[in-house]
Amino acid sequence: MEDITAKELNEKIDSGQEVRLIDVRELHERQEYNIGGEHMPLGFLIAKMDEFADWKDEEIVVYCRSGARSGLAKELMAQRGFEKVRNLTGGMIAWQAIAK
Repeated sequence: MEDITAKELNEKIDSGQEVRLIDVRELHERQEYNIGGEHMPLGFLIAKMDEFADWKDEEIVVYCRSGARSGLAKELMAQRGFEKVRNLTGGMIAWQAIAK
C-alpha cells in the first residue's frame, strides 16, 4: 500500500478517522515525542506481530523517527499478510515539522 505523509495523516486524525498506529521506535525516542499508537520497537515486531492479527485487513500506519525503520516494518508486516500497511514518510521528524 502507498505510504502516507505527515500532512495526510494529520488530516485523517483531525477529521476524526480512526487510525491504527504502530510506533516502532525505541522507548527513549517515544518518551521524547509521542503521537500515540501501539508501541512495538522494530526489534520485537516479528515476535509480537500476532498481537495485531485482528488488524490484518485494516489500514495501519507505522512510524519511527525518520521513516527508515518503519519502512522495514511495513515490508515485514506485508510478508506476514498485513495488506494495508502504510509508512509515515519522514517519520516523527516530518510530523514535528508540520505540528509547529
